[in-house]
Amino acid sequence: MRANNHLGEFLRARRTQLTPRSVGLPVDGRRRVPGLRREEVADLAGLSTDYYTRLEQGRERHPSRSVLDALARALLFDEEALRYLRSVADHSPRRRRKHAERPRVDPELLALLELWTSTPAIVLDSLTNVVGANQLGRAVYEGHEHGDCLARMVFLDEDARSFYGDWTSVAHATVASLRAAGGADPDDPGLIALVGELSLRSDEFRTMWGQARVHVKTRGSTLLRHPLVGDLHLNYESLTVNAAPGLTIKVFHPVPDTRTADALALLGSLTAGRSTAHAPERAPVE
Repeated sequence: MRANNHLGEFLRARRTQLTPRSVGLPVDGRRRVPGLRREEVADLAGLSTDYYTRLEQGRERHPSRSVLDALARALLFDEEALRYLRSVADHSPRRRRKHAERPRVDPELLALLELWTSTPAIVLDSLTNVVGANQLGRAVYEGHEHGDCLARMVFLDEDARSFYGDWTSVAHATVASLRAAGGADPDDPGLIALVGELSLRSDEFRTMWGQARVHVKTRGSTLLRHPLVGDLHLNYESLTVNAAPGLTIKVFHPVPDTRTADALALLGSLTAGRSTAHAPERAPVE
């Protein structure tokens, strides 16, 4: 593979995740490698094997929109995977753009979050860095070594597996959201550094990253086992910040008919008087 061959690497990773049966092909029982063969993908997409091979190897970097759509159909992509495919294809060397600056959190937004006294809320950038939070949001994640970056926390903190009630689902969702974030700028130095660090330090991350899943969860539920107040059964919504593209507010609220509301009230009283909403300063990545 050539350096920065995001398109080819993504195609290859998704090709190896499929089985012949999943795309309606007969199984001959003589396969030496997992997934589909290049010639099978090419045939399903109506392309020559040589052309598809050049795409994977990075020797062809400017496929048309119709080619990308055909590949997406052949590889059973959903809408998020298709958007990612189109985006990384648009970031070929010929079209590469200047890396965007990290978005900053408006102090007025942080002041607004502090008014939500019974609702934990955190502000995340595209790399899952916690760049702001209200009192309850800080209290929920307090005490973790890497609590200022959820991706590092999930994969590098020793207590992450006990903190998250379903660590495996959280881990897969975290990796899929990082992959989706890379669609906007796959050569983002911050993303490359984070993925490289986690790949070196976590076998689980390296395996999940190689599966090339693309997904951003905008709502859901989670179980957090807090060391001070016990189990927190929470629903959450992820809201984009129109004034600062790339930032997301993650707002939690109790699952009905659980003791979580009482536990959050207790957590709020235990952590009252601590520092107000914050936006940690981070050194820019050169």
